[in-house]
Amino acid sequence: MSQTFGDGGRNGGLFIPHSRALVWLNLAVTFVVAAISFSLGFWQGLSAQIVILYTIVLAAVLFWLINYVAVIFESRSSSLETDTAAPAGAGGVWAGNRVLIITMAVMLIVYLLITATVPSFRSLGNLIAFLLLEAILVFAFKVGNRFAHGRSAFIGLIVLLALIVISSFTINGFLSAANIKAILLFAAFLGIACVGQTLVALLGGLDLSIPFVIGASNIGLLFLIGLGVPPWLAVVFVLIIGGALGFLNGVLSYRLQGQALILTLGMGFAIAGLVQILTSIGSSFGGNVFGTVPKWLQNLAAMNGRTFGLAVPPTILLWIVIAVIVIVGLRYSAFGRYIYALGGNRRSAKLIGVSEFKYWTLAYTISGFSAALTGALLLGWSGGGFIGVGDQYLFTTLAAVVIGGTSLMGGYGGYGYTVIGVLVLQVLSAFLIGIGLKYEWQQFIFGLLILPMVALYGRAPHIRAQV
Repeated sequence: MSQTFGDGGRNGGLFIPHSRALVWLNLAVTFVVAAISFSLGFWQGLSAQIVILYTIVLAAVLFWLINYVAVIFESRSSSLETDTAAPAGAGGVWAGNRVLIITMAVMLIVYLLITATVPSFRSLGNLIAFLLLEAILVFAFKVGNRFAHGRSAFIGLIVLLALIVISSFTINGFLSAANIKAILLFAAFLGIACVGQTLVALLGGLDLSIPFVIGASNIGLLFLIGLGVPPWLAVVFVLIIGGALGFLNGVLSYRLQGQALILTLGMGFAIAGLVQILTSIGSSFGGNVFGTVPKWLQNLAAMNGRTFGLAVPPTILLWIVIAVIVIVGLRYSAFGRYIYALGGNRRSAKLIGVSEFKYWTLAYTISGFSAALTGALLLGWSGGGFIGVGDQYLFTTLAAVVIGGTSLMGGYGGYGYTVIGVLVLQVLSAFLIGIGLKYEWQQFIFGLLILPMVALYGRAPHIRAQV
C-alpha cells in the first residue's frame, strides 16, 4: 500500500509512511497548524472565502510535506546504520555541521547589530521570532541532509514558510490581501528578470547586463511612445532590441570564454549610456523620460491593476504562466536537457552533437528579452521612465538564483528553485521593511544570506566530477 521514498519517486505514487501511527501524528500536526492559520486569518480581518481557501491549501501542502519528510527518514534509516561514525568531540561536531554553525552565527551577529542600532527592534516578540527562526533553520538543515537532491530547495522552502509565519505574528497586517498582493507583484518583476539569469547560470555563465537593459528599456519605451510610436509597437520594438542585445552578449562571451562577467557588465554600461544620450537630446533631464503611460500598460503592472475583473495585477498571472513554461520546458524539452548537459559537462555534450554556441547564445538572448520585458512592466508600475529603475536587479537576480540553490558552476538547479529564492527575498524584504529597517540594512542582510547558500551547494562535488 505505502511506498518508500525511492519507489514513490519512480512510480509517481503518493508519499505515505509505513507507520500508521506516524501518519496519524502528521495528520494531527496538520490539523493544529491549520486551526491556528484559520484563527489567524479571521484575526487579520480576511474574508471567510479567502481564509477557507488558504487553510485548505496550507493543510494539503503541509500534510504532503511532513509525510514526504517522514518517508525520507524511513527509507534512509538502514543506510544511516551502516554509515561510518563521525569523529567524536568538538572537531566532529564542527565537521558535520559547519555550514549550519556559520549560518546561525551570522544570524546571531545580524540580530545583535540590528538590536544595537535600531531601538524599535528591541522587543520580546522580535527575540522570540529570532529564536524560532534559528530553531527552524536547524530543522531545515538536519532534515535537508536526508535529501539526495534538492537539499537547498528544501531548506529554502522551510525558511520561506518560517518567514511567513514569523512575519504574520510580528507585523500587523502582514497577511492582509493588500500586502500579499504587493509581495507577489514585486516578486513577479524580479522573477521575470531572473528567467534569463537562471538559464545562463545553468550553463555556468553570468549576465550582469540585466539591470542596465531593464533601465534602458524602461526609458526607451516611454521615449518611443512620446515620439508618437503606437505603444504596442514600441513594446515589441523594445523586446526585440533586448533580445538582440542578449544575443550579442552571448556571441561575444562565447568567443571570449571565461570573460562573460566583465563583458556583460561592460555591455550593460554601454547600452545604458547610449540610451541616455539618445533620450536626453533636447532635454535637460538625463536618465529620466517624462510622458503619458498607456492605460493598458498601467493596468498590467500597477497595484490596482485588474485581470478579468479580479483585483489582481496581470503581471502576477503573467509571471505564473512564464514560470510554468520555463519549468516544464527545462524538465521535459530537448532545450532543457541540452542546457543541463552543457552545464554539467560541455565536452561530453559536444560529443553527442549538442551545439554549445546555439544554446549559449539562446540563453543570453532569453536573458536580454526577459530583462527588457521587466523594464517595460516597471514602466507601467511607476508611470515614469528612470534609468536607475533596474539597479537593484544587479544584486537580487543573482541572490534569487543562489538562494534558490541553482549552482553558478552550471548543470544543477532550475527555475523552480529560483522561484523559491525570489519568494524568500521578497518575503524577507517585506519583513525587514515591516520592522522598520532601511534599504541599506536589507542589502547587508541579503548579502549575508547568500554566503551560507553558496557554501551549501559548494561543498558538494560538481556534476562534472560525477560524469
